Amino acid sequence: MSESEAPEPDSPADSEEAETNAQLFGVWDVTEIEYSDPSTERYINVTPIAHTMGRHAGKQFQKSEISIVERLVNRLMQTEENTGHKQKTMKIVKEAFEIVHERTEENPVQVLVRAVENAAPREETVRLKYGGISVPQAVDVAPQRRVDQALKFIAEGTQRGSYKTPQSADEALAQVLIGAADYDVQSYAIGQKEESERVAEAAR
Repeated sequence: MSESEAPEPDSPADSEEAETNAQLFGVWDVTEIEYSDPSTERYINVTPIAHTMGRHAGKQFQKSEISIVERLVNRLMQTEENTGHKQKTMKIVKEAFEIVHERTEENPVQVLVRAVENAAPREETVRLKYGGISVPQAVDVAPQRRVDQALKFIAEGTQRGSYKTPQSADEALAQVLIGAADYDVQSYAIGQKEESERVAEAAR
């Protein structure tokens, strides 16, 4: 290769673009996220990619390999108004993250991770039949299901907070995330987690 054909060094603009591409929504750093719950850590994947174009579809046990942010987006899409509107739902999450940052001065991705960890129930009940009688039995919740349940509670809390109310969906989501991250028992997600564990405790 001649000297004239040698590749040019990366310009500052290229370096800045690469750095931006490594951030969620081009804003939030995801490289220094801290986890407090070792059991769910491997199932809470944080990446700068919020839309994998459905590459995980049909792979039941590989859903934990995609970003927890995209999993939240997918959960929020399981409502009547947002079904099939992924770009619209991603915009809701992006705006909610901005609200979270304004109110907490924290990285909203870190707030989301903490909210999921706090809202993940450790126990739940199943129904066992003995001679035709249905009896509740407390069981431990698998780590992957704990994350699934936490995302479900956060999505339900967002829907309840924004359905037929003056509050917008992004405001409702931000409120649920902050409440769950702070372990506020008045938050819908934490309330559902506490209720699940209370019922399981009674069924031991």
